[in-house]
Amino acid sequence: MTEILDHLAGRTVIVGSGIAGLMTALTLAPEPSIIVTRAALGAETSSAWAQGGIAASMGADDSAALHLADTLAAGDGLCDPAIAAGIIAEAPAAINALEQAGVRFDRNTAGDLSLGLEAAHNRRRIVHAEGDGSGAAIIAALIEAVMKTPAISVLEGFEVRRIVMDGEQVAGLLCATANGAAILPTSRVVLATGGIGGLYDATTNPMGNFGQGIALAARAGAALADMEFVQFHPTALDSRRRPLALISEAVRGEGAVLVNERSERFMARISGAELAPRDVVARAISAEIARGGRVFLDARDALGSRFAARFPVISALCGEAGIDPAKDLIPVRPAVHYHMGGVATDANGRSSVPGLWVAGEAASTGLHGANRLASNSLLEAAAMGMRAARDISGVPAGTISTIFAERLPAPADASSVRPIVSRHLGVLRNAGAIHGAIAALLPLAEGSGPAADPAIVALLIAVFASLRMESRGAHARTDFPLKLANANRRQMCLSDVLEIARATPPYALARSA
Repeated sequence: MTEILDHLAGRTVIVGSGIAGLMTALTLAPEPSIIVTRAALGAETSSAWAQGGIAASMGADDSAALHLADTLAAGDGLCDPAIAAGIIAEAPAAINALEQAGVRFDRNTAGDLSLGLEAAHNRRRIVHAEGDGSGAAIIAALIEAVMKTPAISVLEGFEVRRIVMDGEQVAGLLCATANGAAILPTSRVVLATGGIGGLYDATTNPMGNFGQGIALAARAGAALADMEFVQFHPTALDSRRRPLALISEAVRGEGAVLVNERSERFMARISGAELAPRDVVARAISAEIARGGRVFLDARDALGSRFAARFPVISALCGEAGIDPAKDLIPVRPAVHYHMGGVATDANGRSSVPGLWVAGEAASTGLHGANRLASNSLLEAAAMGMRAARDISGVPAGTISTIFAERLPAPADASSVRPIVSRHLGVLRNAGAIHGAIAALLPLAEGSGPAADPAIVALLIAVFASLRMESRGAHARTDFPLKLANANRRQMCLSDVLEIARATPPYALARSA
């Protein structure tokens, strides 16, 4: 039996408890809101695992214009310049809002913010907390602030399975709870559900994050944008651990270098060297591994005995693998780290579905383009969470229509999807691999089993990838190695993607046989 939670009807419901979700709720207060999370508050969010920090032009030698220039360069022609300029200009205000919420950023002896350097940034502008524990420190402070805010209710152990629609308008959320199915009646939903790393075997994200928000929005009819752009972090710790431990770009920012098993510094001949954009570094490392080699991060000369003090979290992760970064080379490999695509939104986080906002990694605002600039993700999450909240405050709650109980879909399971995606939609792609992924994913996406939602997200990535016949940013095709003269973003709904998939060989040939 499905319980309809009428006593909570009408409140804004925020799905997810990472930085985007928590900042949305805090900014909405004192307007009542509900945070819905399938685990404990902040427990399954990539935000808590972020090591580097938040990009913000706070230094005396920096400016929003310089930050924007670096963002546009990394985005490889696909950023929305107006959106990017707006979010970047709000970075100091976002840092201030986080501090007001209780976050304590690292400062130097003079009391100024301690600013780090990361790849493709031309200034030191990474604001961090507790060294390389920025994400965890920020999440902990925001959770404390949320728990002290009477206007915010938290429903832990609630997994959203579907958005309930009344025609084209959001009417509620169908959730799985410990007591069975439950419906939260609401006309205002914010999806802040994180990324898609759990679709891949090698990822630095929580393995359960397969793009739930994207699947929910896609089923509700929302437009999706630039789904093909999956960022592979170049330097995950190469070990048996799953998910893989991240070796932050900030380590390279402090002078660590990449070498192969022959002790060759193979990035030295590439523009930007170790601090080139992530897609460049990831492809270079992949090429070394593809020839049968191994790749290591060497921080011995740059940091040596100072490594543990500057990067205590990374030092501990290496220690678990029996590696001492002060003395040993750190084995690394690329791993899925961030998704630039997602639910298409406007400057305030509104999707194409009335009543549905999306913030953070699940959204595609146009800030990141084809390749995210390091540490712009937490900036976007904070800034867009705040923007969405301000936008929602100006929208009346609306009348909640009568909601009828719906059948609770099966819990999602990405295990059968993960091998397909890992094999066919990795760092380097081609038509044969992409079409093979479409053929394998379409039956799963059209089904009603546990693989359906993960397969929908993976199919979106595959179909978008099939249509981008060029190499740009994080999307690299061996059969189309060049970049087109004109860069274009693309938006499609799930119905369009399914139609294209059904007409794609070899699946179309199999259906007609």
